[in-house]
Amino acid sequence: MLGFMGVSGIFGKRNLSNIDISIESPTEVFAGVEFPMKITLTNNRGFLPGFLLNVTADGAGVLFPFVDAKTAQYKHIPFQFKARGAQTITDIHVCSVFPFNFFMRCTPVSRSREFIVFPAPKKCSLPGTYERNMQSGGERPSDKAGFDSEIVSIRNYIQGDPLKYISWKATARSGKLKTKELSSLSFDPVLIDFDKTGIADKEERISCITYTVLTMIKRNVPVGLKINDTLLPPGTSHAARTALLKALALLPTDN
Repeated sequence: MLGFMGVSGIFGKRNLSNIDISIESPTEVFAGVEFPMKITLTNNRGFLPGFLLNVTADGAGVLFPFVDAKTAQYKHIPFQFKARGAQTITDIHVCSVFPFNFFMRCTPVSRSREFIVFPAPKKCSLPGTYERNMQSGGERPSDKAGFDSEIVSIRNYIQGDPLKYISWKATARSGKLKTKELSSLSFDPVLIDFDKTGIADKEERISCITYTVLTMIKRNVPVGLKINDTLLPPGTSHAARTALLKALALLPTDN
């Protein structure tokens, strides 16, 4: 029996040697929202494959049945952070039940993984200007061409133009397909003052502002944020969106 356990221990230890684990999340992770966590297992051994390797990260696990030498495999597991802010996964282990499935040997992964978790968005209506902009968009015609508002000109049809904007009268007169070119809509920028939303509970306020930011940027409404003496100017770019969400995520919690 002792010899059996010894052999099992030797093979189990070798099965865990020279194994590297990396963990990745999507670019945007929100508190309380499940997302696919990417787990990559790399077998750095020169010739010995890996068998029945189970990777766990804060309790969530995935099994890699076979990973050949000098190769990497990845799998996704459902994961969720309960709280916003800077979060760290430190409890990462690789476990092996090879070769006999009677004993489990585990080894911790020394490197922790850090993430910025955005606040959970909560559907709401912010008072005053914010609510009006959410409803109307604060839209007005601009001089830029688009497909939203008033007719600016009639031009030749370009492949990809929406069919509903074809001017059939102009097409009939010229014998060539013509498209109505419309002015695009621009939007009045919105600046949200964190301390003047009328929402007393801080976490509810953060979630409400997060929802408002996501909704407005999706509608191409420039939105900015004022927190104490810090001003994040209105914008609609991905960088502006990330900066707003990160600022909300890293606000201190009230203990």
